[in-house]
Amino acid sequence: MSELSVSHLLGIKDLTPKDISFIFDTADHFKEVINRPIKKVPSLRDITIANLFFENSTRTRLSFELAQKRLSADVVNFSAASSSVKKGETLVDTVNNILAMKVDMVVMRHPLAGAGVYLSKKVDSVIINAGDGAHEHPTQALLDSYSIRQELGEVAGKKVVIVGDILHSRVALSNIYALQKMGAEVKVCGPKTLIPKYIESLGVSVELNLEKALKWCDVANMLRVQNERMDISYFPSTREYVDQYQLNAGVLQKIDKEILIMHPGPINRGVEITSEIADSSNAIILDQVENGVAVRMAVMYLLASKIK
Repeated sequence: MSELSVSHLLGIKDLTPKDISFIFDTADHFKEVINRPIKKVPSLRDITIANLFFENSTRTRLSFELAQKRLSADVVNFSAASSSVKKGETLVDTVNNILAMKVDMVVMRHPLAGAGVYLSKKVDSVIINAGDGAHEHPTQALLDSYSIRQELGEVAGKKVVIVGDILHSRVALSNIYALQKMGAEVKVCGPKTLIPKYIESLGVSVELNLEKALKWCDVANMLRVQNERMDISYFPSTREYVDQYQLNAGVLQKIDKEILIMHPGPINRGVEITSEIADSSNAIILDQVENGVAVRMAVMYLLASKIK
């Protein structure tokens, strides 16, 4: 395969299994690069990339920025909190102003679902979705599947449970699409109020009991409860959530089997997972962070060939 079937990365839904494998093979190469003493390659030396974050982000923004610098791209950072968006400027005007500065690629996080798709139809630039509302977060799902492949050899045939706040999570939806395209079986687990009604139509089964879900799986991806997206209370108290859905040593002792533990971050230590488990040898949370840089390098490198 010589190039991706898409011109933008707007969501995992648009990618083929071949696209995903191609991204992973390219990420293998970049992973080797970032572990060398000299971590830079001149692959995107003539490319200018704008990072547009209309929502707060630390890990994703830093990961993209580091990936861009490793590829020798020119980087422009834009934070909506301190921009003309506050003065009423529209999304298209903001981006057009940035593109007038001759930007080739835009990495965007936005609170509205579909913002990346909208933008891709309005501006002549490669768009990478770094998270749109509670819709998709494609690079997170790619790095998660890539991390499973690295640890377990392949994603096909593996059983993955996603635990926690499925309703508000763009990570969950993108992960479901990516894992299924790579041949994994997916289950979700959490309070009934945090599991969307449509989830079974995606070919995903629901398990409300954490212990049963963990006995079934090879991999558990623990999501945090996204309090910032909640306008009402979806469960009685944090204590009750912890009692039923926290991953801790006691729960793992009961299931009596080895499972791979993941978390997209940021972690609410002591809520969805204890520090003891997050820092244990079964957890690959820091590997996910390292893999995130390699996967984002691969995505930007492959999409750069689409720049007109």
